Amino acid sequence: MRELNQRIVLDRLRSGGAATRPGLAKDTGLSKPTVGQALLDLEQDGLVRPIGRTSAGPGRSAVLYEADPAAGHVLGVDIGRARIRLAVADLAGTVVARVDEPNRCRSASALVRTVHELASRTAEQAGLGLSDLVATVVGSPGVPDRSSRILHYAPNLPGWGRRGLLDELEEVLGPSLLVENDANLSAVGERDRGAARGVDVFVCVNVGTGIGMGIVLDGKLFRGAHGAAGEVGYLPYGWTGEDEGGWTPSAPGLLEEAAAANSVVALARERGLSGARSAREVFALARAGDAGALAVVEQEARRLAFLVASVSAVIDPELVVLGGGIGANTELLTGPMEQALRRIGPLFPRIVPGELGEDAVLTGAIATALRAAQEIVFDRRGGQAVTQRSELLVTD
Repeated sequence: MRELNQRIVLDRLRSGGAATRPGLAKDTGLSKPTVGQALLDLEQDGLVRPIGRTSAGPGRSAVLYEADPAAGHVLGVDIGRARIRLAVADLAGTVVARVDEPNRCRSASALVRTVHELASRTAEQAGLGLSDLVATVVGSPGVPDRSSRILHYAPNLPGWGRRGLLDELEEVLGPSLLVENDANLSAVGERDRGAARGVDVFVCVNVGTGIGMGIVLDGKLFRGAHGAAGEVGYLPYGWTGEDEGGWTPSAPGLLEEAAAANSVVALARERGLSGARSAREVFALARAGDAGALAVVEQEARRLAFLVASVSAVIDPELVVLGGGIGANTELLTGPMEQALRRIGPLFPRIVPGELGEDAVLTGAIATALRAAQEIVFDRRGGQAVTQRSELLVTD
């Protein structure tokens, strides 16, 4: 009962901010002596701290308490094809150290070493060592298979799908590690601090080097039976009919091949824009009014509309959040996407830009790590943290 009271008081301070002992008694329904004892225990354990006294109103002032943000720290890591981003945050979610570097690695071994070096540097900036971190969450392309310790479906990172990769990452980052799909973490980030705050059914579509989608149903991340929910880059695209032997393609392929960054560049070259070396340059030309680039953008929008229509028919999301290097160009994409959706069918979800930009994955990684860390720092007083960490990290 004493531990339960401590948890009730701590949860109230975390969710509602600083409060006095009388305020906590009122909010929790516990007696003032019970709250006082819980605060004493939590302060001794380093989970709660006094931050001053109230001064308004009649009578004596009262001590204000808050959940101590320095009771633990977490590490978030975003591994992308182009960049690696890392941040250490305290238990209040305040980022206290950050590193952002280009990803020049050409092998899985080099990438593991680089992530370890950058993680150590980020922790050092925060005045910590890697062993001081309560929880670490890595966002990466692909689908983590926690039973076989493999990352499936990550072709844009050379060698990233080799057997034992998750064990290698855990060896350098510590046992409190969770590796999660980057699009899933983008969805978590946008719901926690971005465009999907308060939305319980939505998808977050990242379009860049590849295409991925995070799905939130009833306010919780949905991974599917094997963790592959949202791997929409594998949707068949360009298949128009079937015969006795199976599908008959007109331009067979997968949606990622038709709508990711390389496809945008290929479409631009087909229209004579030979100087456009990247999707970013194509969109810059379109923004400047180049007719050929605008035509490419419209074609890209139609292909993304196919994705939204397909997803809407299955999930019926309230919201579609667009992100990634290509998806972030919503001022150019949303109009033609909506026109295409009206022609495709009656399902028409609201399409909005992500608010977190390139920080979406990192924000989701930190938010996921914080949920686990808040439980771990409470439980480890009794020596339970080591056995509970993996369960806490994979539960939303």
